[in-house]
Amino acid sequence: MRGGPGQVPSFEFELVGRDRATGARAGLFRTPHGVVATPVFMPVGTQATVKAVCPEELRRAGAQIVLANTYHLYLRPGSRTVAELGGLHRFMGWGGPILTDSGGFQVFSLSQPGRGESGRAEGLVEVDEDGATFRSHLDGSLRRFTPELAVEVQEELGADVIMAFDECSSTAGGYDEARRGMERTHRWAERCRARWSELEAGKRDRPPQALFGIVQGGAFRDLRRASAEFVAGLALPGVAIGGESIGYSKRLTRDILEWVADLLPEGRPRYAMGVGEPDDFFAVVEGGVDMFDSVLPTRMARNGTLLTARGRLRVVNAEHAADPRPIEPGCDCYTCARFSRAYLRHLFKSQCLLAYRLATLHNLRFCLRLVGQIREAILVGTFAELRDEYLRQVAADRT
Repeated sequence: MRGGPGQVPSFEFELVGRDRATGARAGLFRTPHGVVATPVFMPVGTQATVKAVCPEELRRAGAQIVLANTYHLYLRPGSRTVAELGGLHRFMGWGGPILTDSGGFQVFSLSQPGRGESGRAEGLVEVDEDGATFRSHLDGSLRRFTPELAVEVQEELGADVIMAFDECSSTAGGYDEARRGMERTHRWAERCRARWSELEAGKRDRPPQALFGIVQGGAFRDLRRASAEFVAGLALPGVAIGGESIGYSKRLTRDILEWVADLLPEGRPRYAMGVGEPDDFFAVVEGGVDMFDSVLPTRMARNGTLLTARGRLRVVNAEHAADPRPIEPGCDCYTCARFSRAYLRHLFKSQCLLAYRLATLHNLRFCLRLVGQIREAILVGTFAELRDEYLRQVAADRT
């Protein structure tokens, strides 16, 4: 995908390394706001902010690309307001690449509490062929997303990478439900592509955007393969693998990636939506994934759970009340270079806001550094050794 005369150079994806024994790959994803070295972990900034940290801290931690949430920004402050204020990059003070999801996961997650016989929460979400009608979680107002509107909202926000509107598949439903959702996702993807093409053709001075399609199909191999083949055939700039199982069921995430690996385009980035456990980074990269994201590391940080090479550390536990050690000896993050576990525990127990910032900085740096090490290992041919050593350390600490 290249820009026309006078446009900002468009999106290109270049593979620069592969692991011989697995599907792991290293690449360069060029966007109008910078080059992303893959594989890459993308911190989630739901409300146009990664909670507790500022953009400069994100950059210093090693973030290359961040996410923002279409559903939330559509409701508040509104995509038009963001556009009038110069677009999402200027609005949130982040000059690097940004990816926005379509809002589909948030819309359909409203259906989880109190499911009716249809599997959808009665009165919260109504889905038809044209789109989804839902009530705002902010004020209860009735809202509606269609594939076209989801693309238009993301165009107003101005992210580099935008996602097709999909019906997020649930692992609780049966085969027929997963098939219907997959087929509707495919029809919606075609409508998203048509509207995206129209908007791209009409651009003059604004940077282009890359639309990714989303593979659905629940926990069923034949559906996932059919969906991967269909989405790959749309010839969009990238492909995502979605569904509520991705990142939440380790076994099923691995299975789904294995099912679709041979059908995903080689020359386009692959995005696994919702993967945030550090040991899962190895599994999805081994499955040929280039991009992944999750709120998990930052959410855990705000609850006093810190990531280390030996697994999770609950810094609020009493055993750390007088512990002079950093969260992880040898860690190069701002927090570990300056503060002890005892101090972090004190901040959490005192409910000081600094606790959330320091913990978040550590967890982000841990994830971003680990993925950087994974990329380097792919390039030099030591991916399997790094994977085995990391998983051995984590397993040893759990026993």
